Order: sequence, then C-alpha cells, then structure tokens
Amino acid sequence: MISFVRHGETPLNREGRLQGRVDLELSERGVDQAERVAARFAGSVITNVYSSPLRRAQQTAAAIAEVCGCEVEVDDRLIELDYGEWDGRPLAEMRSMRATGWLTDPDFAPPGGESLVAVTTRVESFCRDRLTGSTGRAVAVSHVSPIKAAVTWALGVGELATLRMQLGLASITTVGVRSDGSGYLVSFNDVAHLEP
Repeated sequence: MISFVRHGETPLNREGRLQGRVDLELSERGVDQAERVAARFAGSVITNVYSSPLRRAQQTAAAIAEVCGCEVEVDDRLIELDYGEWDGRPLAEMRSMRATGWLTDPDFAPPGGESLVAVTTRVESFCRDRLTGSTGRAVAVSHVSPIKAAVTWALGVGELATLRMQLGLASITTVGVRSDGSGYLVSFNDVAHLEP
C-alpha cells in the first residue's frame, strides 16, 4: 500500500492561491501539521518514504522519514500539476473560469502548464512502479492534484471526478493494488491527527 500525504500549509495555501510549481517552504502552521502527520506513522513499519521535489513536500517527508527511520527518496512524478502562467492566481478566480475548459475538459492545460490527464498518467506510473511486487507500506508526500489522480486511478474513474474531491493539507489518503493490477482505495482525506 501507499499512503499519500499532502504537504503542510505554505503562505500561498493560507492566501487561497494556486501554488503549482512555486517552490515555497512550509509556514509555521505547516511545520506543525507536518509533525502531526508524521506522528501518525510512528511505530508503523514503513518501507519507503517518497517525496515530490518541491520543498514543501520534502519538509513534510523529512518529518515522516525521521519517525520511520527511513531516507527520503525524491520522485519527480509526485510533483504538483504545472499551472504554468496561472501559478499564484487566486483559487476563486479559477472557479469562475468554466468557459476555459478548466472545469469541464481533463485534457485542458493552462497556458504553459499541464492537463489533469498528464498528471494522472505520471501518477499511475508511480503507483504501478511502487506497488507492483511490494508487500510493504510506503508513504508518498505530494500535492492535491497528484493525490487526487492516485484516487482516480485506484477507483478506475475519469479525471473530472477530482473536481468533486476535497483534500485537506497534511491529510492521508491510502491506495493499494490487487494481484490483477487493479487499484483500490483504502482511505481518503484522513485528518484525524489535526484535530485539537
């Protein structure tokens, strides 16, 4: 199984802006969230900890790796969707852009960015590579779009299903693979560790 962890909060998350490939560190709150999600894995047998190359994910992964006694392995397939020229724009602005195809066409890509289909392709590759023949549990620290893509792969549904998913910061979503190669969803958006 792979437990996908969304990174902790950054300043752009707090401001409600698209972050994409903007490479920010965690905020103070984000560091706390990373420590809380890491504590969920203390005492678990984790075989590998993978991370997106972006700093916010690597910081979160480092906290998890420390409690699990693992090294962090960076895998570029876990990087966030490339929003291209839209990086840094307010999320509210994106929701009003239905006419662009953003919310209706999974092949649509922002100017200079990538599509949901492209994200699903690379995340499916990651899942198949890391799950095939594995009997252990791994942790993969990533971002909202790749984690939702892992869920669509596990459920065998189209990319537009991601628009109906809400995924919190520092949440845990777990997927697995059956002997026939099909994926399945174990848990989604688990944030119990963030409760006061």
